[in-house]
Amino acid sequence: MPALTYRSYLRLDDLLACQSPLSDAHDEMLFISIHQASEIWMKLCLHELRAARGAVAADQISPALKMLARVSRVQAQMIQSWEVLSTMTPSEYSRMRGSLGTSSGFQSDQYRQIEFLMGNKSRAMADVHRADVAVHAALLEDLAAPSLYDEALRLLARHGFAIPAALMERDFTQAYEASPEVERAWAAVYADPERHWDLYELAEKLVDLEYHFQLWRFGHLKTVERVIGYKGGTGGTAGVKYLEKVVAQTFFPELLSVRTAL
Repeated sequence: MPALTYRSYLRLDDLLACQSPLSDAHDEMLFISIHQASEIWMKLCLHELRAARGAVAADQISPALKMLARVSRVQAQMIQSWEVLSTMTPSEYSRMRGSLGTSSGFQSDQYRQIEFLMGNKSRAMADVHRADVAVHAALLEDLAAPSLYDEALRLLARHGFAIPAALMERDFTQAYEASPEVERAWAAVYADPERHWDLYELAEKLVDLEYHFQLWRFGHLKTVERVIGYKGGTGGTAGVKYLEKVVAQTFFPELLSVRTAL
């Protein structure tokens, strides 16, 4: 058996063969590279978020904090990628847009899995992938499972905070709705961080996670606006108008509202 090398360990022959432009447009290589790199980063995010959710469920807060911090660093890399893609001008994009057909970032199942893991649940978004049986099944599994935030609320309850039982055993396929009891629990954590240090740190890591996710969403919006303006997206979405609505969505509502309440 040949000795393991850098190239063979990373399977670079396979990886670098994946950048296959369908047009003769110079900038299609940029477009493909950015999106493929983002999918690899999202794969790592999913790896860390699933492990962090499991650690929170097992009362292992310290490992979860490390995993969430890593995801935020990955998100920073993904945010920066929009700076690179935004070097593509409208005329350059128009030369390759036809090769995209009906494909769209809206169809990224890994992105949808990240949203489900963080708590933004939507059966309609899972059903976008119904034609791919394996992908659809994986999305439905994430849709039905407790999110990272659901496990954080269960953790609060185990630490003696008055979290309504209905929130901990609800239908997890449904979008989470903010609760005044949950806001009061987080307010108590923030009011006495020395006493609740682990929960306080977890809260801040979740806020950091949402902060970077929203910056990534906003970077996406502004890049699309810069490159194609207000044209419709290739996958049939409303483009910038759709992305504006997405930016308004939140994952951990009480961790934002508690800042006003304090």
